[in-house]
Amino acid sequence: MRVQSQLSSLGQKNEQPGITTVHGKVLEVPIIDFSDPDEEKLIVQITEASSNWGMYQIVNHDIPSEVISKLQAVGKEFFELPQEEKEAYAKPPDSGSIEGYGTKLFKEISEGDTTKKGWVDNLFNKIWPPSVVNYQFWPKNPPSYREANEEYAKHLHNVVEKLFRLLSLGLGLQGQELKKAAGGDNLEYLLKINYYPPCPRPDLALGVVAHTDMSTVTILVPNDVQGLQACKDGRWYDVKYIPNALVIHIGDQMEIMSNGKYTSVLHRTTVNKDKTRISWPVFLEPPADHVVGPHPQLVNAVNQPKYKTKKYGDYVYCKINKLPQ
Repeated sequence: MRVQSQLSSLGQKNEQPGITTVHGKVLEVPIIDFSDPDEEKLIVQITEASSNWGMYQIVNHDIPSEVISKLQAVGKEFFELPQEEKEAYAKPPDSGSIEGYGTKLFKEISEGDTTKKGWVDNLFNKIWPPSVVNYQFWPKNPPSYREANEEYAKHLHNVVEKLFRLLSLGLGLQGQELKKAAGGDNLEYLLKINYYPPCPRPDLALGVVAHTDMSTVTILVPNDVQGLQACKDGRWYDVKYIPNALVIHIGDQMEIMSNGKYTSVLHRTTVNKDKTRISWPVFLEPPADHVVGPHPQLVNAVNQPKYKTKKYGDYVYCKINKLPQ
């Protein structure tokens, strides 16, 4: 991936956020009005932001604010339950599935010759399509957890359809091409709730260490506590919080399908000394056995494929185990 060399060079340095963050400057990633009736303008904005930044925020996306508020309320309520109640939804140790509750609170995360402290609880649930939903890992407390998440998934579906269409048109493809290449109606929505409680040494710990998302696209709802950082020109910046915006991350599979036209964004999460930060990313992922590669219409004698074509599950296995792609 284009960002891997950037990631490996950054990884050799001490990644303590207190040292590596550019202080006093907030990164104002592009803000795009998703309701703009001028589609040509929207396509240009989405294409430029996906190519030059790999991250942007969309406003006026038609997901009602009360739907997002309910999603946030039930997620927060779950993480405030006693530990043993949360552990009831823990991932089985021998499970091949990512779904369920897990924690990296106080954990040391070793990467090469550096050790970083992780500071996050999380919960994974697949929320779409209905055929992949496993309610075994959906909390029954709070009682409205299922209803709030299903309502959010229903509204999010419209955003996903429109976003994929605009991303396709921006590459000169027919509107349905990228969605089809990513798995069509079998595209999976994997919700992760990240819960970052107050941390006594936020200068030393990271909520989530520097990474790019393996997904096609990630659509994220944050709470109002600063924490998301993006790497721009080799330096780390806080990303400005915009109320009621959805944060879009271009992921590895979108970079692959676009044959490098769109850029997978390198990002990480910091933590706060006094406040709890929570975020709700949804990773839009192909099914594990779905084959992903540069879109055939974007490859020719002049523009050779820059990435291998492989099953998404194989890509994930290689990335998690730090094997060459």
